Amino acid sequence: MRRLSRCSARKFGFSTYDRKTGARRVIWTYGRKATPFCRCGHAGDAARACPRLPRCVGDYQAKLSGPLLDRIDIHIEVPPVSPADLSLPPSAEGSAEVASRVAAARAVQEERYDAFAAHMGERAPRLNSEAEGELLDKVAAPDEAGLRLLAEAAERMRLTARGYHRVLRVARTLADLEGSDGVRRIHIAEALAYREPVAGRLGAVA
Repeated sequence: MRRLSRCSARKFGFSTYDRKTGARRVIWTYGRKATPFCRCGHAGDAARACPRLPRCVGDYQAKLSGPLLDRIDIHIEVPPVSPADLSLPPSAEGSAEVASRVAAARAVQEERYDAFAAHMGERAPRLNSEAEGELLDKVAAPDEAGLRLLAEAAERMRLTARGYHRVLRVARTLADLEGSDGVRRIHIAEALAYREPVAGRLGAVA
């Protein structure tokens, strides 16, 4: 485990303190970071949100650096569970069904990249998250409508090269989960929606 300063720990993970050795160790998040909307943590609750919304959200999340946010593929808003929600019937699709769909998508990806293992050797990817360069452009090439949408969104959202290729990886995975052979416009649109930080979405609504 690498040792980092307390400042780095706040940026990239959370730290633990070893009383015996005096060492501070960092638990890495690897591109998945859970943060509250704002300092009070109630930005998603209309009854308790502070009056500075949405500015407070932007100020709080501005503490996260741009390069770090660029490495986060999916931003999802998780609203609090209300007491009324607890009395609702369970979802039609349970955890077992979701796990089955995920396993099937992974199997499709492994089979896809097995075809490249012969000439790439150990460098051959096994999943979409590992594909890059010309290989990613080949396996995740969207249809014409999806390509136009991606080009327009890249300009509007000012996507970096990293962000552009991460959108392709997520879109390819969404297509695999759906059982689609190709990446279509709807997959690009959903992947782009996940790239938008929560602060940006609230600011657009306000």
